[in-house]
Amino acid sequence: MQAAGQMEGRLSGRAALITGAADGIGEGIARRFAAEGASIILADYDAVRGPAVAADLQSKGARAQFVQCDVSQRADVLAAVDLCAEQFGAVDILVNNAYRGEGPVRIEHKTDERFDDALKMCLYATKWAMERALPHMKARRWGRVINMASLNGVNAHMGSADYNAAKEAVRAYSRTAAREWAAHGICVNVICPAAVSAAYRRFAEMAPQVAAATAAANPMGRMGDPETDIGPVAVFLASDDARYLTGNTLFVDGGGHINGVPWVPDFGPDE
Repeated sequence: MQAAGQMEGRLSGRAALITGAADGIGEGIARRFAAEGASIILADYDAVRGPAVAADLQSKGARAQFVQCDVSQRADVLAAVDLCAEQFGAVDILVNNAYRGEGPVRIEHKTDERFDDALKMCLYATKWAMERALPHMKARRWGRVINMASLNGVNAHMGSADYNAAKEAVRAYSRTAAREWAAHGICVNVICPAAVSAAYRRFAEMAPQVAAATAAANPMGRMGDPETDIGPVAVFLASDDARYLTGNTLFVDGGGHINGVPWVPDFGPDE
């Protein structure tokens, strides 16, 4: 049900949970969803920026609430899904986006712990959220799941084998869920974005020349904007317009996937 004063749009009457919504791509998607009338739970680890984003959206007429969430913890993920159902009466749209990682390290120096962390934040967090949201979506015979993967995995970028493997696992899991859940009116799709996220900003600060070269190598000559380049595609996937689209990966990357954007981080000589 739409609240008085709430914005109208393509997502009016829909309830969405977005993880990693305090910054970067998650924030950009949250802002576009809000502009299209969705009610939103913004789940994020950042207990400072997250409430500020939610408050800003509220000031613009959106129904938005922040919940602190560490997606590597199953209880946190389940609680965020439950909050969406409690606050808005449904879980119509689920965006699995949250991730926090470390700098590039060669494969032979990747510890089991780093792989475990990557799998928890990517594959397991996605699995936990999707399974918790499934009964709500089945009950309404309508659902949209948008999972964030990465060109890192598709193009086998150096230095991030743990992240690459975890994100490719998310793609495989998403395709299987799309096949199994299609009969319930639930569409599951993946976005591989290239945008100025929080992680990209950190990378640009550490290696500005490599970041500049990466952006220049993009066919469109730039990195995307989370709100104006990635957000509208997420809105489409979350809307009724995408009712016949499922199990797909959309490369929202300015064409960077076509030939692969060079990525050679400086992490020391090969020993």
